[in-house]
Amino acid sequence: MFKADLINQLTEKMKLQGREVSKTHAEAFLSALGEVTQEALAKGDDVTLPGLGKLSLAERAEREGRNPRTGETITIAASRSAKFSVSKDLKTAVNR
Repeated sequence: MFKADLINQLTEKMKLQGREVSKTHAEAFLSALGEVTQEALAKGDDVTLPGLGKLSLAERAEREGRNPRTGETITIAASRSAKFSVSKDLKTAVNR
């Protein structure tokens, strides 16, 4: 599902709940959610998305790797990456 599809689905769901939300407002909400999530993760905070799961940071230690073209051993620097843990509700919904 692309961003435009998600925005359309959000506006339709809200309409079914008796709340009129424009596509502009839905897009603004989606953008704000992305910004808030990025800022929280950058600070090291976890972000729980009810019904979906939890985003958190995973620390990756420095490690040895191999250049696939030359076979040369290289050092891959330590880094942080986002990790998503799926909620039980989402797992249940997907496995119906």
